[in-house]
Amino acid sequence: MSTPPPPVRIGALAPLTRPGWTEPGHHLLAGLELAVRDVNAADGIAGRPLELLVRDTAADPRRAEAAVGELADLGVTALAGEYHSVVARAAATRADALGLPYLCSSAVLDTLTERPTRWVARLCPPQSRGWRAYADLLLAAGHRRIAVATQPSVYWASGTRVLREHVTPHGGTVTALDTTALTPTAVRDALLAHGATALLLLVGHPDPAVPLVQAVRQDPRLAGVLIGAPAGQPEFASWAAALGADGAAVPFLRYLPAHLTPLGARVATALRERLGAAPSFVAFEGYDTIAVLAQALRSHGTDRARVAEAWPSVTVDGTRGRIAFSRPPGGAVWQWAGAPVQVADRDPAAPDRFRVRHTG
Repeated sequence: MSTPPPPVRIGALAPLTRPGWTEPGHHLLAGLELAVRDVNAADGIAGRPLELLVRDTAADPRRAEAAVGELADLGVTALAGEYHSVVARAAATRADALGLPYLCSSAVLDTLTERPTRWVARLCPPQSRGWRAYADLLLAAGHRRIAVATQPSVYWASGTRVLREHVTPHGGTVTALDTTALTPTAVRDALLAHGATALLLLVGHPDPAVPLVQAVRQDPRLAGVLIGAPAGQPEFASWAAALGADGAAVPFLRYLPAHLTPLGARVATALRERLGAAPSFVAFEGYDTIAVLAQALRSHGTDRARVAEAWPSVTVDGTRGRIAFSRPPGGAVWQWAGAPVQVADRDPAAPDRFRVRHTG
């Protein structure tokens, strides 16, 4: 009896427990796992099965750093995943130091590593691109007095800066309201005092995002105020479950095209069965991550350095379009420049249905 070939191991990072945002974490993992199943059904990597070694980051950068070191010691060929930007940055920095290829699935923070690296690539668009598209929607709708409810975070601070830099030349203002010092009622009162026409939630979900939406929606004086959530919270079922009709008409960013590819349509059906709910853009990012890594492994082999060499040459027909990587001017990591960007919301007439409000 012949000995089965050893698996090709991929390390996977995702926030699967609190205080991480677990809902997108499980969507990400579902996409990763489904893609591994499909790769193995197609003879794996030159006859070797692909195997995921999953580690829960729980949104903790130090935990992610430790997981990267552990996975490297276990002999993984490459690293995949992560949703939280600050956590992905810690993982990318550690992967770069260890010489471990890392394909970041879903974290958008512009600076994933402080120095240029050949080891790290990213599928999702950088925050500056997506949030500029979001600012374009606000400006086109006539919003010039914008308030942002914030929590301390590099990610939220970066988003606020992008918004401010984009709207200020058009006569707009962005006022930051610190939710660690202000209750939802105090935020509501600040909106009235500032005369803001839009409130953007740069905060965690469900708390304080849900109480903030409720405080604004329940005050008739703020009936004309747009509530927005650029980071994507309304994409997920828990948002609709917590807020019902109050959670509709809240624009958010997601990374989907106008139409999925034929592969994407098939994957969407399989993901819905696996999740028991409509798949989010994060689930498709997970699937595409493994599709890219599988192609790199098949074309360049399983040596870590060879996988990192594949970034500029690998091309894959993914669920959301044709994926290829380039290094943007001044960029530190390899980037899928063609990643789709949408601003969408839940339709007030049917909150389970999404409307595309803007593409960028």
